[in-house]
Amino acid sequence: MKPRVAVLTALLLPGLLAAAGCHSYHVETTVQNRTGEAIQLLEVDYPNASFGANSMAAGATLHYRIQLQGAGSLKIQYTAANGRQAQIEGPSLAERQQGRLEIILLPGGRAEFHPELTPQL
Repeated sequence: MKPRVAVLTALLLPGLLAAAGCHSYHVETTVQNRTGEAIQLLEVDYPNASFGANSMAAGATLHYRIQLQGAGSLKIQYTAANGRQAQIEGPSLAERQQGRLEIILLPGGRAEFHPELTPQL
């Protein structure tokens, strides 16, 4: 190997290895309101964080990208049009999982969960 190539390799290789080791795990999350009516105060809690919306029209979809820190169950709560509060427990999630999670809110305070996530490590 020529001296110039060896020096260049020695300078670049550590940076490339460090960059390859850094990976940010994300879950693309979609919440669909199929309750048949508008909802208020939607909150989606996942390990060590949450997201939500003040209101969500019937048929509306909310997209959010989450990063899992820790492990625990997904929990959803919202206020229905009749004033009742729905509380729903979803699947267990763990740090370093990634992929997609679809949440479909249904009438009567129910929900369907469609996770497409890497296995828990």
